[in-house]
Amino acid sequence: MAHAAATVEVEDVRDRDILDIGCGFGWFEVAALDNGVRSIVGIEISDDDLATARRHIGDARARFLVGSAIDLPFPAESFDTVVCWEVLEHIPRGTEAQAFSDVARVLRPGGVFYMSTPYASGLARVLDPAWWLVGHRHYHKRDLAALARDAGLTVDMLDVRGGAWQIASILNVYAAKWIFRRGPFLEAFVNARVDREMARPGGYVDCFMKCRAPLPSNG
Repeated sequence: MAHAAATVEVEDVRDRDILDIGCGFGWFEVAALDNGVRSIVGIEISDDDLATARRHIGDARARFLVGSAIDLPFPAESFDTVVCWEVLEHIPRGTEAQAFSDVARVLRPGGVFYMSTPYASGLARVLDPAWWLVGHRHYHKRDLAALARDAGLTVDMLDVRGGAWQIASILNVYAAKWIFRRGPFLEAFVNARVDREMARPGGYVDCFMKCRAPLPSNG
């Protein structure tokens, strides 16, 4: 999901305090550090999930903590920007509203929330092996917009991106991991084409959304 960094505007990174929910190997942390972030906290559900990021990212501006997307271990108004890439579909079913509400809680007034999650197009679901095998969730744009609205957030952007190359990348990962027990085939070649595809709005694979917390009322 390194291409998701391209959807984040530089002004939402530079000199900002950022929370990355489900940080994985820390790829977004690397991008944020390169773009002048003030601080960034990456969370994962266990210490084992944080091992790679902790081992390879030593910048004092970055911290990695154990935490849950539905119970963020931070005080209210702790962050200017929150990002959450391909996590919503993995939290317990029915807790999506709780996750959005907790993001809204930790955002500072006027802060922004970027997220991505699989889109509920017929083609994206049919070509997703995890949808067949484990009920991997996909979401409609209207449902994501409703979750944001109910949490008190305003939607600035809600696009669907990705097509044939993104599908090919997903199938490549599953085949390499489950059948051949190795890394993806032609990874750099495929990822370069996914990045170009994801840079263009209009697709059928992944939803990308940017929301904004309200500013204090003057009244």
